[in-house]
Amino acid sequence: MKTNRVSGILMHPTSFSGVPGIGTIGEKAYKFVDWLEKSGQSLWQILPLGPTGYGDSPYASFSTFAGNPLMIDLEMLVADGRSNQEIISAPDYIKNDGPVDFGSVVWWKLPVLNNSAKWFLENCSKEDRDLYEAFKNDNSSWLDNYADFMSIKSVYDKKAQDEKLSGIKTVWFNYWPEELSSCDPSAVSKWNSEHTDDIEVIKVIQFFFFDQWKRLKAYANKKGISIVGDIPIFVAADSSDVWANQKMFQLDRKGKPKAVAGVPPDYFSATGQLWGNPLYDWDAMKKDNYSWWVNRISHMLTLVDYIRIDHFRGFEAYWSVPFGEETAVNGKWIPGPDHSLFEEINNRLGKLPLIAEDLGVITDGVRKLRDDFNFPGMKVLQFAFDPGEAGKDGMINAFLPHMYNQNCIVYTGTHDNETMQGWLDNAQDAQVKIVAEYVTGRKMTEKEARNMSNNKEICPLLIKTAMASTANMAVFPLQDLFAIGDEGRMNEPSTVGKNWKWRFDTQLLTDEKAEELKFISEMYARNI
Repeated sequence: MKTNRVSGILMHPTSFSGVPGIGTIGEKAYKFVDWLEKSGQSLWQILPLGPTGYGDSPYASFSTFAGNPLMIDLEMLVADGRSNQEIISAPDYIKNDGPVDFGSVVWWKLPVLNNSAKWFLENCSKEDRDLYEAFKNDNSSWLDNYADFMSIKSVYDKKAQDEKLSGIKTVWFNYWPEELSSCDPSAVSKWNSEHTDDIEVIKVIQFFFFDQWKRLKAYANKKGISIVGDIPIFVAADSSDVWANQKMFQLDRKGKPKAVAGVPPDYFSATGQLWGNPLYDWDAMKKDNYSWWVNRISHMLTLVDYIRIDHFRGFEAYWSVPFGEETAVNGKWIPGPDHSLFEEINNRLGKLPLIAEDLGVITDGVRKLRDDFNFPGMKVLQFAFDPGEAGKDGMINAFLPHMYNQNCIVYTGTHDNETMQGWLDNAQDAQVKIVAEYVTGRKMTEKEARNMSNNKEICPLLIKTAMASTANMAVFPLQDLFAIGDEGRMNEPSTVGKNWKWRFDTQLLTDEKAEELKFISEMYARNI
């Protein structure tokens, strides 16, 4: 993939403040696009858009095709004549700012959306009815399965709750009746006929999301801003994707995973990381000409302009851990589809605007797969400054800007990292010294470097350094642009309960800050 020198901001819509409970794709998102334009930026990177499941993570979604209902803007529904003000009024405990309280938001907003959908079905205009019917027709390949899955899930989740069950015991392959867990067509059809109204409501809510999102994307594109989307390589076990496509995954006859995804032990973790996602049956997918993946990428390209694929190395080889293991230690590397998958996708969709998340332990085979298709890889500045490496071999770390090739995307950090300021605050003085010397080009003491960090002088210089690099693309989490500390961290891997909650005070998106960013962008020939 070849691009001009461009730059932009990583900011997920759920992080906008100024709206009840959780950020949406309404007015605040449009104002953010306006600010990006004013700042001279041409990229807006987001996290996955799907409905969030376990741990509220966008990387554990009930569907890789569906949209997250929590992002729907309620005021926009009313303005569009698709709900009314009485339905959407928020109770006092739902706040317009502060961290996202997912429990409260889900408790309040999902019933509001259900009621709005019912109102829509009874009161919508002929034009909206036609748009809705067209949406259902165009998206039936995934929408029908998703709506059936969520309808069944809502009933059995309530039953499990009444029985005080939780966790994996409640997932469809453990809890649903066999005729439904097996996705038997006749049983699903019978369920559908008995729950027509509930299923229709689920579809209307998806219509709300996609209509709002596509209008927002069109607005951004008109302003010269491209959307960088994100999909994880794997999908959640508790998803319509696995339930409706069981032959495409490594499952037993009851739908339970035979093996699950993760990564092996390394310098950072003695037991590795056990993600728990079901693994694809790549042989079955190949026999089907990788249709599921073709459809996944094709659908995503209607929503975004670039696609970042999380854990790209899993296409070359993936870490397979027997289901039921408590850690990832007893896994093994299994060859993935490698070139054949992307050859098929390219043949059917053309050359792809994909970004390969190639972090971690990357082999020559992974590099070859990435480079043969000309996918840009990722460089993260937080991984660049190792005192041991600097003292032993000189400054030749591959994540340092002077070591880049052009076909890559540089980040100060990602959604999984500490914020840059938080990282500096927690780093050893020797490491901060190396960073400060690199971005200033002068020798200094550890005390001088620490003072620079404490005064929040290093973050702007790191952004300037990334902008000046040879990388074709440069993207910065909004937290780093404002030198926000650990309070702005989006996610801490392998933890649950405190992630994905950060919200940003959108009033800080000032004209002055926009001018600063625009000046740096133009200085280094970005976005021109």
